[in-house]
Amino acid sequence: SLSAGLDLPGRFLFATLTLMTLIAILVFIEEAVYIYRKIPSSKRSIIIWINAAAPVISTTSCIGMWVPRSTMFTDFTAGIFFAIVIHKFLMMMIKECGGQKVLLRRFENGHFTITTGPCCCCCLCLPRVPITRQTLFWLKVGTFQFAVFRPVLVFLSIVLWTNGNYVLYNVSPKGPALWISCFIGALTLFALWAVGIMFRKVRILLKCKNIIPKFALYQFIVILNHLQTTIINIFATQKIIPCAPPLSSTARGSYIAQQLLIMEMFLITVISRVIYRRKYHDLEPPECVAEEPGDKKQTP
Repeated sequence: SLSAGLDLPGRFLFATLTLMTLIAILVFIEEAVYIYRKIPSSKRSIIIWINAAAPVISTTSCIGMWVPRSTMFTDFTAGIFFAIVIHKFLMMMIKECGGQKVLLRRFENGHFTITTGPCCCCCLCLPRVPITRQTLFWLKVGTFQFAVFRPVLVFLSIVLWTNGNYVLYNVSPKGPALWISCFIGALTLFALWAVGIMFRKVRILLKCKNIIPKFALYQFIVILNHLQTTIINIFATQKIIPCAPPLSSTARGSYIAQQLLIMEMFLITVISRVIYRRKYHDLEPPECVAEEPGDKKQTP
């Protein structure tokens, strides 16, 4: 068994990381109870979903650490869950502004700046887009498509894997793993772009609701769960991370990624509890909200 093959430091590390995962789950449960009791019903489920991101990723990483053969499935589960969280974060920003109708009233003459990351941060010539019901709809589509297509692509990957056609770390152009990963990457960029556009517009208005630290935590989860894991897997595939018998390079890379994620998600869970528990002042009525200076300019 896995535990039998570990030395004393290895067992201590596994036990510590498992304990951190359990603590993260307990912290989240306690936070969910608090949110359920104290937060209005219109925001309750959204905030619980967002707070669940770090504990879920920590749990899937812990399962993958103890059961190495489940790594592909735990990664898929974490990816699907966080795809939904990205959409929920966009909806949270809209809810914090008072809902879609109130947001449209607040920014009646405003514009979205679409020259933001990760897609168009260098395209400074792009015009600003008026804030209308239609543009809000397309921002929602930008995140919702990821929440829909990510599970579909995961299901396709599992079907191909059961047929022996899908190998997780096979980056050959002839294999489906590379193309599925590229497609998921493109969908991810569009979803993150939609969230970035909305955040850039509401960050000043929602400063009193600590939206900047909340967005920072969300960004940390994106970077750690996607970019960090991808970099480690590339290093492992290229044998930059050496093998350590009985672990191959790819297996050792997975262990490193999972162990790092458990520690990082534990910290994010604790910090999220502090940030989301604060009491915030209500926003001013829409009529009292001043326009941003840039919104008074004509769109080129």
